[in-house]
Amino acid sequence: MTRLMLGRTLERICKGVLLLCLLHFLIMMILYFDVYSQRFDLFSRFNNGRNGSRNNISGTGHHYFYYNLSRPNTTLASYLATGEQLIQSMQPESNQTPSPKPLPPCPENPPGLVGRLLIEFSSQMTMERVQKENPNVTEGGRYTPPDCRPRWKVAIIIPFRHRENHLKYWLHYLHPILRRQRIDYGIYIINQLGEDTFNRAKLLNVGYTETLKDAEYDCFIFSDVDLIPMDDRNLYHCYDQPRHFAIAMDKFGFRLPYAGYFGGVSGLSKKQFLKINGFPNEYWGWGGEDDDIYNRITLNGMKVSRPDVRIGRYRMIKHERDKHNEPNPQRFNKIQNTKNTMKKDGISSLTYKLVEVKKYSLYTNISVEIGKPPPRPIKG
Repeated sequence: MTRLMLGRTLERICKGVLLLCLLHFLIMMILYFDVYSQRFDLFSRFNNGRNGSRNNISGTGHHYFYYNLSRPNTTLASYLATGEQLIQSMQPESNQTPSPKPLPPCPENPPGLVGRLLIEFSSQMTMERVQKENPNVTEGGRYTPPDCRPRWKVAIIIPFRHRENHLKYWLHYLHPILRRQRIDYGIYIINQLGEDTFNRAKLLNVGYTETLKDAEYDCFIFSDVDLIPMDDRNLYHCYDQPRHFAIAMDKFGFRLPYAGYFGGVSGLSKKQFLKINGFPNEYWGWGGEDDDIYNRITLNGMKVSRPDVRIGRYRMIKHERDKHNEPNPQRFNKIQNTKNTMKKDGISSLTYKLVEVKKYSLYTNISVEIGKPPPRPIKG
């Protein structure tokens, strides 16, 4: 009995050892075929590399590498690691540095606005002071927000002659306002040379033409140099319709003087400006051109948009009427004929002589000669 039990025990042990040997054999076969397949794949890649290197000699521009697999004490993992290091070393540096993220659009309501402003002209103003106050404004009076992408690229155009003191105050107040509004802008002074009769609208046409030579503007703000906004929520950019900004001046008791008033500060997109053929060139002297522009807008199927009266408030720098800018006695007759004249009198018929373009730290000065008014017909 004892011998029988011992024989069965030995039989079981032998079967167990046999099963373990069989399992070990299967595991070794699996590992062998796995390693063999990897080595076969690696050899095929090296062969492709050799063929590719030959092609590279003929001018394909691709780079391949040879590997010596007969090196002693070398494992498959070391070959793979070496290949990865070489591939990484061949990648251009531009791929290793992250590309800058695109700027987000500027908010419609900039968060840094103040609202109602205190505007005064009693303190003495100098260009040096204004320049120190606006270190981020670049040559020519240009500024672009560093942290967002504005919807419009705005050219601010000022018709000008002999108003140097007013310009200092205008730059002092407007540069900080425009920067808080996150406007991408440039400031252009259109200086009429000589002492002939002043022509505001023609200077604005000149400004439109010359600013487009400097940058690809798509929005144009036309402003008198003696008008300062009293609220920075009056945003200086273009809108779906032509914009009238200065709707409540102090000289008019902070009210719109009449429904068709379009004077002081206004804005049109490039498309809107061209649709009305720009501004009239034949209003010599003071008055009338603003009403003509208003007529052009309405006759071309557009409407004037305006800010809230509490936001569109302006202070005017008091001054005497300029010499050679007397009221135009023909303005009322011209206003009545806008429909007949606007297609032939405007940006399409503009003529002038460019004398000088000079970029200062706070603005660009464009000096021009625009001619003389035609002789007035003799009465009677």
